[in-house]
Amino acid sequence: MASILIIEDESALNDLIRTELQAEGHVVRQARDGRTALQMVEEQAPQLVILDWMLPGLDGLSVCRQLREKHLMPIIMLTARSEEVDRVLGLEVGADDYLVKPFGMRELLARARAALRRVELDTKGGERVGAAQQVITHGSLRVDVDAHHASLDGVDLGLTPKEFDLLLLFAANPGRAFNREFLIERVWGGEYEGFERAVDNHIRRLRAKLGDFGEKITTVWGVGYRFVA
Repeated sequence: MASILIIEDESALNDLIRTELQAEGHVVRQARDGRTALQMVEEQAPQLVILDWMLPGLDGLSVCRQLREKHLMPIIMLTARSEEVDRVLGLEVGADDYLVKPFGMRELLARARAALRRVELDTKGGERVGAAQQVITHGSLRVDVDAHHASLDGVDLGLTPKEFDLLLLFAANPGRAFNREFLIERVWGGEYEGFERAVDNHIRRLRAKLGDFGEKITTVWGVGYRFVA
């Protein structure tokens, strides 16, 4: 059972999705516009967000971007826009998955289950920050959370505290694009001047210490950075 927020202005569709998710045992809340949704998330963050692209007032892309500044929960975007550039844009602002209308309810439920599984403990492939895993591994990379230690091919990487925090965030969330604002808030606590340069400099040093493995930390132009597992 998970807590799920549906953000969809079409009342009939919103209610249908709620009914199907509740039938699977989930706790479901509903919002019909972006500003209300953001307020609801601040009051109680859900474990999954199902977000419509075309919302009145604040559109879905803006909502997704603002959610990503503070939160890590998976986001599934619903939209009638099927062009590849639209899908890429949605994913690059932070969406985890993309479903084009009209869609089958079985497909939506399957994608919701898959998104929720990705935030559960997965000792083989890493997991999202906040779960109980103590060691995250990706191939020859090993990140020991409790020991605050990272190694590659068994060799200590010699990371600074901030470099370790960045690597932990990336390794625990493979495939997720993080913008610089989120990174500065998460790693530096938001209390740092000249944050864009600080983030870029730390990423550059982290890549250098990782050697060839550093290529897995990719630049998402216009957004920030992503770790490719």
